[in-house]
Amino acid sequence: MEPVNKRSGKLPATDRPDAAAADVDAFAREMRDIVRLEPDPRGRVRSVAPISSPRQSLQRTQRTEPADVSDTDFVAHGVDRREIRKLRKGEYPVRDRRDLHGMTRADALASVRRFIENSRHGGHRCVCIIHGRGLHSTGGPPILKVHVRECLRQHQSVLAYADAPMSDGGPGAVYVLLRK
Repeated sequence: MEPVNKRSGKLPATDRPDAAAADVDAFAREMRDIVRLEPDPRGRVRSVAPISSPRQSLQRTQRTEPADVSDTDFVAHGVDRREIRKLRKGEYPVRDRRDLHGMTRADALASVRRFIENSRHGGHRCVCIIHGRGLHSTGGPPILKVHVRECLRQHQSVLAYADAPMSDGGPGAVYVLLRK
């Protein structure tokens, strides 16, 4: 037995071949004068940006560091090196912050990835991530600082990062410049 619309008592249009054909014909008649728009010559797409995938390690090893960029700073390939100086000076307004104190490494990295994606989709250009200086890390080196910065280097949405100014956490925080 075929399903019947309880309100009208009729079969759905897709189950009636004559009505489906009439709908297709009516649609074709209405659309006959429509001219398709040309694609945007600049290649822009007006849709929600997809979630970024991690950068390939091959790209990271091919990148060369200029003299004014230290181990604590990062600039993605093709980005103007002056962006690092602007970040260091705090010339970009910080739109959001994430404090990672008290988190495990796995929780902190997952939190950073979510934070970067949410900030980018929220239209933020510069954000601050507070990872701490690692004074209480067992074994000496700061664990979160190293892993958070490595995560930022691999993230496609990150154009650059630099230590935050001393007024905003210094070596225990990092300013991150995101793609538009």
